[in-house]
Amino acid sequence: MKGIFASIILFTRIPAWKLNIDIPKGCYDRAVVYWPLVGWLTGGVTATVMLVCSLAVPWPMAVIAGILARVLLTGALHEDGLADFCDGFGCGGGKERILSIMKDSHIGTYGVIGLILYYALFTATLSGMDSTVAALAVFAADPFAKLCASQITNLLPYARPEGAKNKISYARMTFGQILFQIITGSLPAALLIAETGPAMAVALIAPIIAVALLMRMMRRRIGGYTGDCCGATFIICELAMLVAINIIWFKMI
Repeated sequence: MKGIFASIILFTRIPAWKLNIDIPKGCYDRAVVYWPLVGWLTGGVTATVMLVCSLAVPWPMAVIAGILARVLLTGALHEDGLADFCDGFGCGGGKERILSIMKDSHIGTYGVIGLILYYALFTATLSGMDSTVAALAVFAADPFAKLCASQITNLLPYARPEGAKNKISYARMTFGQILFQIITGSLPAALLIAETGPAMAVALIAPIIAVALLMRMMRRRIGGYTGDCCGATFIICELAMLVAINIIWFKMI
């Protein structure tokens, strides 16, 4: 339970620390295990806000309201990672230059373009689907993308020799922890497949391909991952899955 609280504290703005629960540092090092479970919360809030708002405003506006709700819930943590990732890998250069750019708190041209394209695709993808299917898609894609993204901490070393600036070093997961992740990350996707049909299962391939390609690039360019890489990988995997769901849904109707 303390591991779940640690994950909520790390990956959302929910003030769980005010509960005065003594959480050992080891729980934060293992917090990534519960990242897909936190996706139930963030994806669920996004989907719920979208559906509720759709009762009063046009569907595209409801989608934007859902995005805003998740940004407020997470403090744009993953979007910040995406912007830094785009700046670092977009500018190019060697490992030290990329890591230095990603560490800079200022946002550059590549980061701005990355965020604009992400939000444009996210909004367009969900706005073009039936509201119920779109809500299920968000609830499915958030945990599953976090499941995929978290594997980089298992398969790649941390890229910065000095360690993370928040002093948290994610521990490699055990078989049992990976199994827990697979279950918690896949159950919402199973709900989407049950509601829309078995063909929708093909959409799960998109984020898996995305994370494989991203890990290959990270290994080649910086020799590992950083916290920004984790956030960016989640965002890209989620978007890949939502686009795939959109394409399959249109083929089905």
